Amino acid sequence: MITIPIIEKLVLTSKFSLPKNNEEEEAFIKEAAFVFKSLNTSNLLNHVSLKQVVNSLVARVKQAWNANARRVNIMKHSKKWWNEYCNRSLNKYRE
Repeated sequence: MITIPIIEKLVLTSKFSLPKNNEEEEAFIKEAAFVFKSLNTSNLLNHVSLKQVVNSLVARVKQAWNANARRVNIMKHSKKWWNEYCNRSLNKYRE
């Protein structure tokens, strides 16, 4: 008898996404650009102050992402080219 340990693996079924060429993408880019423009780098005297600026940058860009990105479900048809016509055709084939 052999026991094979199987590690539980988290399989993502959704993700946050920012579709191209829409209002949310434009808002995120504007907010992220503002974050970079407003960075105060005049006090970067040591690694501690650099780390604080970088942590602030990360937090503010993440905040902009969370405000604008949408949660999408990952499915077997999560391809950019898959559309409602594909769904109808697949359903018709299955019938």
